[in-house]
Formats: sequence, C-alpha cells, structure tokens
Amino acid sequence: MTAVECAYPRKIREGGLDGQDDVADSGRRWAWARTLGGLGLLALLLWLVGTGPFLAGLRLITVPALAAALAIGGITTVCGAWRWRLVARGLGVRLPLPTAVAHCYRAVFLNATLPGGILGDVHRAVGHGRAVGDLGRSARAVLWERTAGQVVLAVVAMVVLAVFPSPVRPYLPVVTATLAGVGLGAALLAWMRPTGQSRWARVVRVAIADIRAGLLARRTWLGVLLASILAVVGHLATFVLAARTAGSTAPLSLLLPLTLLALLAMGIPANIAGFGPREGAAAWAFGAAGLSAAEGVAIAVVYGALVLVASLPGAAVLAARRVRVPAGTV
Repeated sequence: MTAVECAYPRKIREGGLDGQDDVADSGRRWAWARTLGGLGLLALLLWLVGTGPFLAGLRLITVPALAAALAIGGITTVCGAWRWRLVARGLGVRLPLPTAVAHCYRAVFLNATLPGGILGDVHRAVGHGRAVGDLGRSARAVLWERTAGQVVLAVVAMVVLAVFPSPVRPYLPVVTATLAGVGLGAALLAWMRPTGQSRWARVVRVAIADIRAGLLARRTWLGVLLASILAVVGHLATFVLAARTAGSTAPLSLLLPLTLLALLAMGIPANIAGFGPREGAAAWAFGAAGLSAAEGVAIAVVYGALVLVASLPGAAVLAARRVRVPAGTV
C-alpha cells in the first residue's frame, strides 16, 4: 500500500465509484465554502470602507511599479522553484530547475486568478507527478516545500512583530508558547516513532522520513532556508512597493509588521483570486495601528494587482502548454 493510499479510509479505497463520488462531493462543498467565505469577506469590506479604497489604489499604479513588481516576482518565483527542486531531490524525485521555474510561474498565475489560492500548487503537484510517474512523492514534495515556506514566514513574522510595535504585540507571548507547545508535541511524536500497521502510524512514519530527507538533510536544509528567506524578503519588498505606490508615508518600522500580518492572512484559502483575507487583515492591522482601514485596503489591493502582473509569465507558460498539447490529450 502506498503512502497516498494510506491517506484515505478503507471505505473510500475499496468503495469504488461511490467512494470517489463521496470524495468529489466533499471537495466541491469545501471549494464552495472557501469561495463563499471569500465573497462574504469582500462584501463586508465593501460595506465598511466602500469602493473608494479599492479603486483609488488601482488608479495610483504606475508603469515603473509594475516593472519593479515583475522583477521582484521573478526573483521570488525562482527562489520557490529552487526550494521545490531541493525538496523533490531529497525525496528522490527528479526536477530540473527550468522545469520547476515554469511550473512555479504557472502555479503563481493560477493561484492569483482562481478562488482558493492553492489550485496552482495542486496543478503543479499533479502535473509533475504524472510526468515522473510518482504522484505520491510529487504531491508530498509540493506539500513540504510550501510548508517550509510558511514556517519560515511565521518565524520571520514572530521576530519582526516582537521587535517592532504592532497591534498583536501584547499577544505574542501566548502565541509563542502555543507554537512552542505544538512544536514540542511534533518532536515527541517523531521521537516516539509510532509502531504498528494502522493508517495513522504509516502516515506519521512517512511524514518523518520526508522531513528528514526532504527538508533536514545536510545538502538540503541550508538551501531551503535561504530560498525561503529570500522569498519572504521579496514578498515584503513587493508590499512596501505597493504601500509607496498607494501613497502611504508610514515608516518601515511600522509598515513591516503590518505587512507581515497581511502576508500571514494570505495563507487562509478562503479568497477570490487572492483577494479577501489579505485585505481584511490589512484593514484591521492598519486601523489598529492608528492609520486607517481604507489605507490598509488600498495597499493590499495594489499588492494584489502587482502580484497578478508579476505572475503573467505564468499565463504565457500555460498558453504554451496548451499549444504544445492538443485538445483532449492528457
């Protein structure tokens, strides 16, 4: 039994078409829930601040800002591709860097234009898995690569939020203690190495082996860490660019922690083409920091537009793929 099969209950693995239909229905319901959640949040923001901040931010975007965003996006995309290649190599899956860059550009474009914000990553996991004939390890490589990026982002955010004033600074001790407890629990689980043949035990053993080979191996961990840090710096630079483009004069010491709060909110999958939680978090953070919710929304909207422009090479990759592969061909 493969690790991918272990992730599904026996009823679904052996249930044939009915089990597959149940999984598909559950996925559709979850997708609709995410989409409706994103629409609801956007509707709430429009009701609270009106359409002014959304439109005002877009009108301020300049060609130099778009060019800068495109350049920064190229750097962050290459960093993400490099990280993915390192993790995939650690798991024993071949992934040339040019292929990884093309897949990542396409994923960024799909994430920026489709609901949920994760469909592009699912697409690259499935596409790479089919290309190498190992969907399980390819999917896990994308999972761990994305997880590594989010962990580094969270650590950078905790450090910056602790150093600079922010609305969440009073809650950092509780958050830090909670995360430390979760990390300690995960470490104890890895140390105990669950035995037996239960699905849970097999999944835990596969996860431990993946982390050791794909993230913590001697020839992998430093590159993964460096690529993740550079990607975070690129996202911060794009957000600061968006803030200056939107006319914000807030100092970096105030802007950086608020930016990180918005970036953390982007991890919530309930969004519409990337919009939703990011704007909501920016509105709350900027308002709580003594600025204005409208300013936060305008900056977040400009950031979304810059990211969309930076992802446009992915549209070219997607179009080229459609030209090379005839309609109806898998």
